[in-house]
Amino acid sequence: MTDPVRRDYRGKALILTIDNPPVNVISQAVRAGLLAACAEARQAVAEGRIDRVVITGAGRSFVAGADAREFDGAPLEPHLPDVLDALMALPAIAAINGAALGGGYEIALACRYRIAAPTAVIGLPEVTLGVVPGAGGTQRLPRLIGLARALPLISTGATLKAKAALAEGMIDALAEDPLGAALALDLARLGPATDSLPAPEPAPEAAEAARAHVSKRLRGQIAPQKVIDLMEGATGPLPEGMARERATFLELRQGAQARALRHIFFAERGAGASAALKKLEPAPVEHVLVAGGGTMGAAIAYALNSVGIEITLLENDADAAARARANVTRLFDEAVSRGKLPQAEADSRLSATFHFLHGPETPLPAVDMVIEAVFENLDVKRALFERLGRDLPADTILATNTSYLDVNRIAEVVPHPQRFLGLHFFAPAHLMKLVEVIRAQETSPQTLATTFALTKRLGKIAVEAGVCDGFIGNRILTRYRQTADVALLEGALPAQVDKAMTGFGMAMGPYEVQDLSGLDIAYANRQRKRDAGEVFKGRYVPIADRMVEDQKRLGRKTGAGWYDYDGGKPAPSALVDEEVRRASAEAGVTRRDFTDEDLSRRLALSMIAEGADIIDEGIANRPADVDLVLVHGYGFPRWRGGPMRLADEWGLQQVLTELEALAAEDPQSWTVPKLIRQLVAEGRSFADLNA
Repeated sequence: MTDPVRRDYRGKALILTIDNPPVNVISQAVRAGLLAACAEARQAVAEGRIDRVVITGAGRSFVAGADAREFDGAPLEPHLPDVLDALMALPAIAAINGAALGGGYEIALACRYRIAAPTAVIGLPEVTLGVVPGAGGTQRLPRLIGLARALPLISTGATLKAKAALAEGMIDALAEDPLGAALALDLARLGPATDSLPAPEPAPEAAEAARAHVSKRLRGQIAPQKVIDLMEGATGPLPEGMARERATFLELRQGAQARALRHIFFAERGAGASAALKKLEPAPVEHVLVAGGGTMGAAIAYALNSVGIEITLLENDADAAARARANVTRLFDEAVSRGKLPQAEADSRLSATFHFLHGPETPLPAVDMVIEAVFENLDVKRALFERLGRDLPADTILATNTSYLDVNRIAEVVPHPQRFLGLHFFAPAHLMKLVEVIRAQETSPQTLATTFALTKRLGKIAVEAGVCDGFIGNRILTRYRQTADVALLEGALPAQVDKAMTGFGMAMGPYEVQDLSGLDIAYANRQRKRDAGEVFKGRYVPIADRMVEDQKRLGRKTGAGWYDYDGGKPAPSALVDEEVRRASAEAGVTRRDFTDEDLSRRLALSMIAEGADIIDEGIANRPADVDLVLVHGYGFPRWRGGPMRLADEWGLQQVLTELEALAAEDPQSWTVPKLIRQLVAEGRSFADLNA
């Protein structure tokens, strides 16, 4: 096996190049190679053969952090703190050519000088994986830049571009060629070893501010609060602080939150095109027609244009085209106001790479792809795709952005349906990372391969899904909401359900979300199903329909929904609570008390059960895809890993027992998924299906 730490003597410098592709993570072999290289360097320094050790990375990364795959087992020697103790004794310079994250930046902290390329990214993001820095980050960075500066960086897992890191004092210099600069550096500029710097001054106000911030932004997570504890201890003796840090790191890395966050980390890296699709050469996509310039269509067009794609935006008439132009212009204006885009570039892109067309007879350009984002009506979409199929080349990929409708019914009107699929963006489409790629019955592998290449270019997390009502995410959302509604019927109230679910870790409760999006949207979907003659599955709870039909409570936009709104602030509604109690009485249900734990557990079980059925039916390719959709699209707490990961954490036998009890109590609302019974019988988990 090739040594992942290459040694190269150049004049009086020993260059250590970490070469562990693709991103130079710190595996056991890398640690062993570094430790051996440090011993060799110490001897060379003692003999006067070298006067500096320069550490850099091969490829585009310096060191992107620890090898998280090792975290599931016992720690392997040599441990990184021991390696860095050896490095600390050398005249070492970090030539940071790319990402220096986590343990990678801890390596840099153990050096006497740090030079970074302008494109480098630097930080200690360990809390995003549910752990704390484990090789001195919480102790050495405060000594280098002060506790007040270090606290917000490490407690949030922030990563900074090199220029910002220089301003914070995290590095000492910028250079286009960090290695060349390190070799030419005047050794008089080397600083003392970080460990010999004085302990930082206490910063109680900064610590309090950091605690308040992570309590709000990283609610429910353990690691950020632990990091703050450790950093406050950095004002004391270094050996004690290092020992506390290491013990905390080892404790947290085996915890449930760290396991869940690692699961999502690896699921994200496994998302996108399958191995078979990656073997296909994607077709180029340089010009896209977006049909529909409302909020969603404009955001899709803006996102595409942001990666260099020419846009033609099609609307019905001149007024609609003017509104579409205004929607797109507003997105450019927002980017300029936030400093994300120079005004000149915004003006140039809008004038040169956007084209606005309208009218049913307008000739269409020969684009590479169409993404439709018109009104959620099957007849409207079918009529549009009849035109697109007729007027565009036979190899133009046609995609619908429907949230619920049957993609196969739309495909019926498309000539050459192998080039047709669903492409479900999440709002706001230019910001949300999730996209569901919906394979229709006749979608070709080539069409999928090209579409996945496009989503990767957009920086999206793309999950393949089959055709069913709501695909993966909205189907689970429907089940989740139905379960919440039944809980209302049995004794809960909307504010209690929302409190239980935000306490569980959801970004918002189900009724807060409905008020934000508008109760009329879900109502229209229920009406669509009724009009289509679909049989309602589960217990019918009339409360939401009555709120829309009888009381015109549509959510925040009307100042009244599940909550009353005064000045935009929600307050529990006595009228809605009375409507809930009325529905219980009409159904002959004796209301009972629920604890928050009762409610959150029940609603989580409903997501688990629906996810299991989705996997069993082949709508999702793997449990991890369900988890990605719920985490990135619906505010499921990342630190719980998604519903399928949560089921494994709870234990499938326990989940099965609870689902059986619920099904016995209310067979109209609950069934036990066959897949869960099968996995329990075989002694397997959902994780086993991700391989």
